[in-house]
Amino acid sequence: MTGRLLVRGMLVGLIAGILAFGFAKVFGEPQVDRAIAFEEGMAHMHGDAEEPELVSREVQSTFGLFTGVMVYSTALGGLFALVFAYSLGRIGKIGPRGLAALLALAAFVTVFLVPGLVYPPNPPSVGDPNTIGQRTKLFFLMILVSVVAAVIAVNAGRKLIARSGLWNGAIGGVAIYLAIVIVAAALFPTINEVPDNFSAVTLWKFRTASLGIQIALWGSLGLIFGPVAERALFPAGRLVRV
Repeated sequence: MTGRLLVRGMLVGLIAGILAFGFAKVFGEPQVDRAIAFEEGMAHMHGDAEEPELVSREVQSTFGLFTGVMVYSTALGGLFALVFAYSLGRIGKIGPRGLAALLALAAFVTVFLVPGLVYPPNPPSVGDPNTIGQRTKLFFLMILVSVVAAVIAVNAGRKLIARSGLWNGAIGGVAIYLAIVIVAAALFPTINEVPDNFSAVTLWKFRTASLGIQIALWGSLGLIFGPVAERALFPAGRLVRV
């Protein structure tokens, strides 16, 4: 059954990727174009020679974007299905639809929202290229801290629920998670690489578009995978064990 859920998860991830690609194409790509235009204008102002494009902008914004999103979302769907299969029956008396929605929400907060608040996404071609490596390492390190904090919080929350009830245990688990990520965010270095004269409107629209893409991706996974998994787990009204 785990294999069947894995295949279904990858298919749902493919559907979620198509929706995320559509959102990125409509709302994200115009901001990327504006950021590139800003970089080209600054380079022209300083008399810098234009660097040759290894891949044309047209390919990047169409086939390249579509391929990248599809590969990422399909793999993510498969991983989501495996986590779902492991979590089924281990998180209270919750059905497949509720579990899928809960896992998608938790993953969105843990993997994107919290790390993104510490190191928010910036449009390509914006910022100091010398800090790209450091920014990337810090972002993924913050994701790791957030995931580890979530695991610790879930385990602690389950123990608190057994002793103090659902409400107090849930609040305690959330408090533990927030305490860990807040301390980590305070200790991690701050990198301000966006030029002062870069459009604040473009930056804001790019970051909101990035948020919308992730909402489309994780929301689709959570809402679509639940019914799909339910039909696989309860064919003809009987439970099939994972």
